[in-house]
Amino acid sequence: MIYQNKNLCKVRTVTTFITLKKDKLTWKEEILKASQFCHDLSSRFIKNGYIVQSIRIVTNAFGEYLNTSSLEKAKEDLEYISNLLNSLDVQNLRIRFAIGEAKTKEEIALLPELIRDFGDLCNTCVNVPMDEFGVLDNHLINLSSSAVQKIAQITPRGEGNFNFTVNFNCKSLIPYFPASYHNSSDKNCFVLGLETPDLLVEVLKDFNLTCKDLNHNEKFKKYYEIMSEALQYHVDNIRGIVEDFDTKEFVFRGIDSSAAPSKNCSSMCEVYEELGVEYFGASGSVEASSLLTKVFKSLKNIELVGFSGLMLAVTEDIGLAEGTIKEQYDLRSLLTYSSVCGIGLDTVPIPGDVSLKKLNAIMRDTGTMAFRLNKPLTVRVFPVPNRKAGKMTAFESDDLCNCKILEVK
Repeated sequence: MIYQNKNLCKVRTVTTFITLKKDKLTWKEEILKASQFCHDLSSRFIKNGYIVQSIRIVTNAFGEYLNTSSLEKAKEDLEYISNLLNSLDVQNLRIRFAIGEAKTKEEIALLPELIRDFGDLCNTCVNVPMDEFGVLDNHLINLSSSAVQKIAQITPRGEGNFNFTVNFNCKSLIPYFPASYHNSSDKNCFVLGLETPDLLVEVLKDFNLTCKDLNHNEKFKKYYEIMSEALQYHVDNIRGIVEDFDTKEFVFRGIDSSAAPSKNCSSMCEVYEELGVEYFGASGSVEASSLLTKVFKSLKNIELVGFSGLMLAVTEDIGLAEGTIKEQYDLRSLLTYSSVCGIGLDTVPIPGDVSLKKLNAIMRDTGTMAFRLNKPLTVRVFPVPNRKAGKMTAFESDDLCNCKILEVK
């Protein structure tokens, strides 16, 4: 069966969650223990035929262990962690680090410079709550939007916002950065994230070649069945590998079943086209988004954590990036699709001169939807310095595709 090809389902990340304390002397042992665990488990996956793309370590809120009394002291502590991580021998595996969430005004104020100086070893987030009247904490949103603006100004091409997101209704144990954070009251644990767009495209193509005469309802039923079967096959395999591995040090908490596209695999736009949508953003996109979300939620015999839904990361998906050039969707469309799926507004390039008022409004809209629909949504936007809506980005990061900047209305 085509779906049994392990090259079609990659392990995007083995992510460990650890607690660091104020005692700096204990950090090395905890980080080394986590990295060694990630490396050993990754080696087991590789031995069993699966490609592993990255290993990740997530900590509790950084204010609980970094010296945040000043920017200089925080940098000294992160320099220590950065040197430690850079010295690790992880055999060509990409290692990424998240410093946990920022909780206070003072901590959020530190983020732009920390992200500028430490980049992919300084992923972080802010979790915005809703009060008893159903109104989001706009003060926290305002602080976060200000951080987004400053990151855009002080990092090359504004790319530093790749490492910062604002979370709404997001629980811990998200394996994907920068939305990841860990609660210090929880045990050390790990979760897995997969990259499966190649798998979904191939099983849909194979089915569409042979089953052309079914009506719409019959097709969507079969689409659901074949995608669920393909994902379940690999999840069962991966769970079996984990069960045969010594996980005493880190408790296995589950899998984030999101497809997690990247610029180096099939675009989610191809999945939409195989589902009969003319292009992502055309009529039928909401229906297809809903179907895909149902597929990602359908997995059995495994605890689903994180987003476990449809990810539409504009600048990490070559098809979505091309869609901006063809003007096939806009920012409001992405938010609409998030009502039946998704991660929210992820890696969306916007004009560099976007006002704080508009940034706050985008976040309030996304956050209100997250709590109203009881789903995890995030906002990770890239104000691009000195560029207007409709102009092309000029990103240089290996993680990002270039695309047109979307208008904020």
